[in-house]
Formats: sequence, structure tokens, C-alpha cells
Amino acid sequence: MQRRHLLQLAAGGLAAPALVRAAGEPLRELRLDYATYSPASLVLKRSGWLDEDSKQRGTAVKWVFSAGSNRALEYLNANSLDIGSSAGLAALLAKTNGNPIRAPYIFSRPEWTALVVPKDSPIKTLADLRGKKIAATKGTDPYLFLLRALHTVGLKRSDIEHVSLQHADGRVALEQGRVDAWAGLDPLMAASELNTGARLLYRNVAFNTYGFLNVREDFLKRYPEDVKRVIAHYERARLWIQANTTEAARILADEAKVDLQVALLQLKLRTDLTQPLPSQQHVQALQAAAPILLDEALVKPGSDLRAVIASLVDTRFAAGLVKA
Repeated sequence: MQRRHLLQLAAGGLAAPALVRAAGEPLRELRLDYATYSPASLVLKRSGWLDEDSKQRGTAVKWVFSAGSNRALEYLNANSLDIGSSAGLAALLAKTNGNPIRAPYIFSRPEWTALVVPKDSPIKTLADLRGKKIAATKGTDPYLFLLRALHTVGLKRSDIEHVSLQHADGRVALEQGRVDAWAGLDPLMAASELNTGARLLYRNVAFNTYGFLNVREDFLKRYPEDVKRVIAHYERARLWIQANTTEAARILADEAKVDLQVALLQLKLRTDLTQPLPSQQHVQALQAAAPILLDEALVKPGSDLRAVIASLVDTRFAAGLVKA
């Protein structure tokens, strides 16, 4: 899709509000990620809206691909990114273990993960996963989803053979029969369903934590107006997707190298874009999910997760930027 066409489609009420640069040293380079699990980031990168706006302010934009929450959070922790996208529970895990981030914006409410088995698999229930090889990417929502799912039937991580693979490699391992199950991630999961007949063994929307746009705390403190500008453009992308879902699916399909039907499944049936402002709803979702981090010893014993959640979810920063 041509950039000019995107700009024309976004004209009118979808234009991002003009924001004034904060006093002090101007930002020379803005580093943020894009990911197939964050359709808004793909639209934002493809459109060039943020790039053009930043160029007028003397700021260069560097786009970095995140293959999963783990990668985005690693880049943030290493100061290779200023702003990165991840699942909420993955962000909580990272922050509890020392990653200096805050989340001032929610880019989606997805059902982006489930436990997947081949179409002819004899596995019928979660209890059948005992002793089985299961692929999952550590430090991501699918991995934490797997652990929470196992706990519902009295199983733990030690009761299965975890195969640590990045999301795309997990899909390949499942389809090649090298693992018994996979904690999937859209759009790869949707592609496996539609293209190979893979079956979703276990779904639970409540176990899918929200898509968090995370910002390094030092960057947020130093460049608050630039962060607001990014959020304003994310809002522009969110509203554009809602008004142009099929066109957005074409962008997703192109970036993820999947069929349009796969992208439409992800966007139309598994992605909710109506709750972008962090709120008590997101705090409560993390509070409900947090015990798995202690139960599976993913954080230090005695970690005050409620305090970490309170410092992670910024319910005030984006107020005034988010439209209904």
C-alpha cells in the first residue's frame, strides 16, 4: 500500500493532535518496535505518520522488529529500545526482575494465544499434557498462559517437557511433529489452524493478558512529550484500523507473510481495540495473573507483585490523548 493512500484514508478525524516538545535537549533518535502481534505498530510503521512528524522536529525514527514479548523486553532492558510492545504479564515478570519500564498505553486486548496440537493428535484434555513435549517462548504470554493452563488441572512446569523455542520455531516444531503441543501466538497460530488444521486444545481469553506499550522509565522522565506524541499516533493507528479493518489486515498479512484470511481471523475475531487507556481493569487482570510468577519461581520469593503492578501500569499519563 502506498503511503499517500494511507494518509488519505486517515484524513479528517483520525489526525494525531499536535503536541509541543518538552523543554530541554531535543530528542535526536526515537527507537521503537513493531511486531506482528501488535497490528497498530505495523500500521504506524507502514503509514509513515510518526516518521514524518518526527522528521519535522529533527528526530530520526528507528524501527526494530520484535519477534515476541521476550525480545521487546530484552531490548528495553538493554537500552536498545525506548518504547516496546509486550504482553502485560510478560511486562510484569520483566519489571519484577529489574527491567525499568512503565506502561502508559494499551495497544490491544487480544486473544492471541492458546494451546495448540496437531489435527490428528490423541491429546484431548489438559491432563493429557503430562509428560508431553510442549514448545513455548519463555518470557512471553504464551509461556505464562501454558503455566496457568497447567495449574488449572493440578500440573506444573515440571510435569511437562518444556521445549524453549521462539514462536515461529515452535509452530514449525509442532507441524513437523517434533513436539506434542505448542503455546501459540497469532498470527502464526491462526495460520497453523487454517493451513494445517491444527486444533486449539485449550482457550481462555481471561488468561491472555493485554498488549502493553512499555516505555523505559528514564526515557519517559526525560522526554514525556515525545512519549505523548507516540501514543497520539498509536491512537491514530487504532482508530484507522477500526475504520479500515480489511485494509489493516492486508498490512498484517504482508508483514507477517500470512494469507489475508489468517490476518482477518486475528484482527476481526481475536483483537479488541476498544480499551487503550490503562485502568484498574488492567491492574486487576495482572493481579489475578501474578500468582503464577511466584508459584513457578519465576521471580524472587516474597516479591511484592502488587507494588510492582502499581508502578508498571500508568493509569494517568495518556489521559486526554485517548478517544472513546
